[in-house]
Amino acid sequence: MTFTLMLAIIGVLVAWSLAGLAIWQWGPGLRKRLVKCPLLGKRTTVLAEQTEAGFFCSYAGIEAVDIKHCSLLEGPPVLCGKECLQHL
Repeated sequence: MTFTLMLAIIGVLVAWSLAGLAIWQWGPGLRKRLVKCPLLGKRTTVLAEQTEAGFFCSYAGIEAVDIKHCSLLEGPPVLCGKECLQHL
């Protein structure tokens, strides 16, 4: 009986750990994303700001709302039109 109880507790802890890891990995915040730049036609790494998609009273997933850094454009501010935002 105690072995089954310990196995259940370990299973719950593993499930909570995996859920926390998934939220941390794919949840809101700044995340590196690999995209193809529509203007230059090259693959690039961008630092995208992700937030919860805005549907009233529902969880609609995560959407990228801003680009903070692009590996093709060296320099701190990204001053382009951010056309790659539609491809995230």
